Amino acid sequence: MALDIPVILHLTTIQQYLKTVDLIPVIEQGFVAYSKGNAVVPPVGELIFENPQGEAHIKFGYIRQQPYYIVKIASGFYDNPKFGIKSSQGLMLLFSQLTGELQAILLDEGHLTDVRTAIASMITLKYLAPRRIEAIGIIGTGIQAHLQLAFLEKVCDCKNIVIWGRNPQKCLAFQKDLKDSPFNINIAHSISELSQLSNVIITTTPSSNPLLEDHQIRKGTHITAIGSDTAGKIELSPLIIKKADIIVSDSIAQSQSRGEIYQARKQSCLDEKKLIELGHIIQNPLSGRTNDQQITVADLTGVAVQDIMIATTILEHHLKLTG
Repeated sequence: MALDIPVILHLTTIQQYLKTVDLIPVIEQGFVAYSKGNAVVPPVGELIFENPQGEAHIKFGYIRQQPYYIVKIASGFYDNPKFGIKSSQGLMLLFSQLTGELQAILLDEGHLTDVRTAIASMITLKYLAPRRIEAIGIIGTGIQAHLQLAFLEKVCDCKNIVIWGRNPQKCLAFQKDLKDSPFNINIAHSISELSQLSNVIITTTPSSNPLLEDHQIRKGTHITAIGSDTAGKIELSPLIIKKADIIVSDSIAQSQSRGEIYQARKQSCLDEKKLIELGHIIQNPLSGRTNDQQITVADLTGVAVQDIMIATTILEHHLKLTG
């Protein structure tokens, strides 16, 4: 139903709404719609900045038979913390699929993008993590690293967390921030140490050079890589993709131009027969991990259906509350 005046929601209101909605099944529905071909998602718009270093992504699209189409702008400017500003910024716009009228402006400051990214990571753990998780290794100490733990209890009961970051002070700050959490946070002195202690690894950095090497990966490990969302980023050695038994992409189409799969394909390290889209695994979990000896990798470059689903959920929650 078209609204006479667009709804404008600010970050504080959006954060309150997020406390009352279960986003995992919502985002899963988006991935399934995408893999079924029920979503229209054009290629990502992208701006890369050099001074200061940063990037802006424009993702947009719609799911057939839903009320809205979405345009999302999200940026990451890595020097922002020096000025007391978080690196992620952005907003989401919702338009009527019926009339094209603007229905809502979500001034989320990039928070919904961060949350939907973390939720996608949790979905990969739900379907691909080994049954017995010894420890979860997190590479990176920024916003995404924190958000992984904010949602982790929704998909597994592992409390042993191992972190590694380039800056030891940020590792200590991360550990301190979570001292009252239910998690046992340990700091690894190297990525090799993290890999030996963990059979689930989540990489959350904007690295332009591989951090994780194939010889460091134990049998049965699951890896979710979420940092490599442009053509210039890479967190995993392409040999990890070559070594993996199952390789999962949130969007095989996007993996042609960005992400770990893209980097591995360039190096002739990708066996296309091992590649499957996340939406297909959600529909048929048996197409994913089948034993605890397999090495599985999920490469998440971020798909507009995630933005469509989270933005629609927030707006519909607001309309329900306000009548």
